[in-house]
Amino acid sequence: MLVDAIRAEGFRLSKNRTALFWSLMFVPIISLVIGAVTNFVLKGSETRILGDEKMPAELKAALARGTLDMGEALVAAAGNLANPLVLLFVLIGAATIYAGDYRWETWRLISARNSRADLLLGKLAVVAGLALAAMGFMLLGAVLENLIKAAVFERTLTFALTGETIGQFLGFFGLSWLRIIQFAMMGMLAAVVTRSLLAALFVPLVVGIAQFFTPQMLLPMGVMPDAWLSVLVNPGAATDAIQAAIAGGERAASLPDGILVKAWLGVGLWTLVPLAGALAWFRRQDLSKE
Repeated sequence: MLVDAIRAEGFRLSKNRTALFWSLMFVPIISLVIGAVTNFVLKGSETRILGDEKMPAELKAALARGTLDMGEALVAAAGNLANPLVLLFVLIGAATIYAGDYRWETWRLISARNSRADLLLGKLAVVAGLALAAMGFMLLGAVLENLIKAAVFERTLTFALTGETIGQFLGFFGLSWLRIIQFAMMGMLAAVVTRSLLAALFVPLVVGIAQFFTPQMLLPMGVMPDAWLSVLVNPGAATDAIQAAIAGGERAASLPDGILVKAWLGVGLWTLVPLAGALAWFRRQDLSKE
């Protein structure tokens, strides 16, 4: 049953402390350390920065006194939960889950006890939970970083959430979760097709980098960034467009007409097609030697 597969995969992941550390703890810790050091450096250079007219306005704004709204900080953090570092390090845990049975030749020990679809969907459910946990740790790190910022610059803390900001937070959070799952889905397909842990880790990275450069490659061919082809081949840009719509205001107003339909379709295809391909390939795969 699917529940048994999820429980088994979750138990195995809980014993893999290395994968859990790199997937859950590393990025929040590094982000917190870098943010704290940056705040202390800015504080030490405050007089020079404020007295230099050539300094960027954004840098001077970071030194401003006044209140620090933790509600706005949480919304901003939720919009950055699927940044490249999070995608990379969550992928470590996802690749371990997807390809671990190939690496340790354990498929033959469990495939007789459950259906193949349930075994693969159980892995997907655990990766989805891993992504949620990683996002939770990132939010915790963002809260601690802002608390340090408030202490360093002697800013008063407030916490104000309106219905609009709550909607933005939930929208950003859900979209970031979907983006992480979509990115890791390529790892599932690579793991099933190649039976390799390294392929499950590096194929999504290579594809992701290629997708990032597709707008620049297609533009000389006369394909605009908001064209169907450009959006469908680049789920990262599609996610950015959806995020702009959730943010509202000028970001949403600047979106081209019809871009959201293309964006949702692109994200959906890059999520469901690899899943369908992995399930179809896995059902026909010979595991007698595993």
